[in-house]
Amino acid sequence: MSQLSVLLPLTGLLFLISSTIGSESSVPIPVTCVTRGADLTDDGMVILCPPDCTQWRVSVFGTGIYASVSSVCGAAVHSGVLRPSGGPVKVHRQPGRYNYMSSYAHGIQSQTLSHWSNSFTLTKPISIPLELTSDTSDTALPAGKGKKPVKKTVKKNLPVGNKECQMDIVIVMDSSSNIGQRRFNLQKNFINKLTATLKVGPTGPHIGLVQISDSPRTEFSLNNFTQPKDLALAIKELNYLGGDTNTGKAIMHTARTFFTQENGGRRGHPRVMMVLIDGWPSDDLDQAATVARETGINVFMVSVAKPTPEELTFVRDKDFMKKAVCKDNGFFDYLIPSWFTTTKHIKPLTQRLCSLEGLLCSRTCYNSVNIGFLIDGSSSVGDPNFQLVLDFLAAIARSFDISDLGAHIGAVQFTYDQRLEFGLSDHQNKQDALNALKKITYMSGGTATGAAIAYTAQNLFRRTGPGRNFLILVTDGQSYDDVANPAKEAQRQGITMYTVGVAWAPIDDLKAMASEPKDRHTFFTKEFTGLENLAPALVQGICRDFTEKN
Repeated sequence: MSQLSVLLPLTGLLFLISSTIGSESSVPIPVTCVTRGADLTDDGMVILCPPDCTQWRVSVFGTGIYASVSSVCGAAVHSGVLRPSGGPVKVHRQPGRYNYMSSYAHGIQSQTLSHWSNSFTLTKPISIPLELTSDTSDTALPAGKGKKPVKKTVKKNLPVGNKECQMDIVIVMDSSSNIGQRRFNLQKNFINKLTATLKVGPTGPHIGLVQISDSPRTEFSLNNFTQPKDLALAIKELNYLGGDTNTGKAIMHTARTFFTQENGGRRGHPRVMMVLIDGWPSDDLDQAATVARETGINVFMVSVAKPTPEELTFVRDKDFMKKAVCKDNGFFDYLIPSWFTTTKHIKPLTQRLCSLEGLLCSRTCYNSVNIGFLIDGSSSVGDPNFQLVLDFLAAIARSFDISDLGAHIGAVQFTYDQRLEFGLSDHQNKQDALNALKKITYMSGGTATGAAIAYTAQNLFRRTGPGRNFLILVTDGQSYDDVANPAKEAQRQGITMYTVGVAWAPIDDLKAMASEPKDRHTFFTKEFTGLENLAPALVQGICRDFTEKN
């Protein structure tokens, strides 16, 4: 009985030790900060994360449940399971899901992701293996055996990307019923080879992707995958959607949302959109293409297997390629005869996408124009209304990217005399220019508009490329001198004139001064309070003129 009473507690103790350590008694596997969930082969693996992963640009997708393309150690810190100092963590494999949500936690910003085929969650290991105990615990190991060395984590030199192609490129791919599952898979292979040739990286091109269907679907943004392996995995994960080929919707969606800083757009980097289409679009492209051009996006159309003569009867607009591209000059449209012959087209297409000189749409009205404000400061205006005029002009100025290399604004006030308030090069950022507008003081006096136009053309503008110089004249009355001839001379110098009349300003004089077509460049409101409603139309008109002449 005495032996049994001794053995029973000992057996219980051994069982407790066994159940506590279990399968987690093995040494954690050292990994790097960029090791992804997809790189781990077994469920329930215990890994050893190095310290300071928050200092790396780790990619983490999701909150709580993470896409398997995420950095495991980055996700562990984000979830709170692991401190930035590193240590062991247990990884649990989970099924894929849709709509991984972003959040900021513990120094790491996770990102959104539309879907991924596999996920993982993280927990703290139940116990730390004996091999990881402190150096002072010599009794932790059996006698006569040395400690197993823990592998030292070495930072990998990740690819930085092709520095000769620092573009922000969004691929808009066909996922409609036109293309079908088989050709969709061929399209994925083509995109994978193309992006591998582009050589993405932090200082190289960044790639985002949108699928065309009934409604556009964003698969990943420009800042989601900046390493080639991660990008290749993301392309492999793409699922076929089916539906209509609503290319116009997809272009509009991409132009309006994709190149913002929140979605990874980089300031000063050329914007490129490559649209892949199998057959023809189901909707109109005109409006979407205009928005893309006006926002500085270089749209390439890559047509694969163009419509047969019999199919052309179903095409709504046979010139859709010409209307959609950045410029109809042969550079931005590309034809591939078949999805089975795409490989030989990868190199020439890559060269076009990376050609800085060829990307003509990078310059837009918003970052390229010189705008002069010619302001009536005569006695009939009055100081309160003069302030409304300045507010109106400030609303126009806010729409443009004012900088030393971007758009410029200047201002002249006139009565019988003229006063240069500030020149086109006096203010190198938007806020300084707006402050200068706000500080203009009201002159009061007579009205000599013709002389003011001649003065402004000579003293404010410099000769530049076509469609770059714009003059917006605001007046409330009739001039005491000739206005038509000075306006014609200014236009001969390459200045596009917009006239804005208030109250008693004669319509005939406004049209005589305005550029052709007169109706498009002449505006009128009965009250000064109505000026603010005209600002959007004026900005739109300037951009239309710029686009037509460049």
